[in-house]
Amino acid sequence: MERWMWIEATLVALAVLSVMRVGLVRGHSEGDALYTLRRSLFDPDNVLQSWDPNLVNPCTWFHITCNQDGRVTRVDLGSSNLSGHLVPELGKLEHLQYLELYKNKIQGTIPVELGNLKNLISLDLYNNNISGVIPPALGNLKSLVFLRLNDNQLTGPIPRELVGISTLKVVDVSNNNLCGTIPTTGPFEHIQLNKIHEALNSFENNPRLEGPELQGLATYDTNCS
Repeated sequence: MERWMWIEATLVALAVLSVMRVGLVRGHSEGDALYTLRRSLFDPDNVLQSWDPNLVNPCTWFHITCNQDGRVTRVDLGSSNLSGHLVPELGKLEHLQYLELYKNKIQGTIPVELGNLKNLISLDLYNNNISGVIPPALGNLKSLVFLRLNDNQLTGPIPRELVGISTLKVVDVSNNNLCGTIPTTGPFEHIQLNKIHEALNSFENNPRLEGPELQGLATYDTNCS
């Protein structure tokens, strides 16, 4: 009898440890991704000082918000005097809704992996020194409402994949070096029809951007690379 009680207690303990292990792995996955971001950034004001890799749960870190299940939903690092570059590991934050990294000195490109953030509502990378193209993979962000990439050094066209995001309400890519034409279908049609002047301001100061796409009359990517 005692032997069976011991076996039962052992099985219960193993089950508890298994659940705990899953929680730890999940926590480490998001924590590791965020710590990789920290290591890629120069932080002269020690804004990221609380991002301790020895703390399994990143929900205890400053500038991080989690939901009731302990999953990271917000990264709020706007105006934090950060420099460095973004990392592909950010694409592992599958419950992330807000990625706020505006008004810093971040360089490099926008990781294609950000297209994995299917719950993302707001992507704010404006006022940095980000270069390269706008990844077409951002068209996978079917929950996106705010896309603000203005005041960077982005080149290439505005990806046509973005027209498939029906939730998109605000797009600002002004003050870059984009080329081609401005989409006029999908959410872009709504943006331009309802707030034409504000919409055009969202695309201004891109010397190689040729204006709104004229269906059947203008090739989308004319002389754009």
